[in-house]
Amino acid sequence: MGIKNWILPLTVFGMGSLGVLALSDKGLEVMRWAVQRLSEAPVRFVEWNEAAQRELDRLQKSLNEMATTLEV
Repeated sequence: MGIKNWILPLTVFGMGSLGVLALSDKGLEVMRWAVQRLSEAPVRFVEWNEAAQRELDRLQKSLNEMATTLEV
């Protein structure tokens, strides 16, 4: 008795929950909010990617400086 026995009931429950969510006013509001946030995701990902790249560049510079110092 493993997780295989729970896959179908959980799938049906999840799909039913999404159906109820889509039919309620609050659910529609939440879904609109989620779609709006998803449309903003690429811009936020680019911002995060640029910040991560700056941090990696800073770390690489520090490692290069340490390597130069240790060679002397």
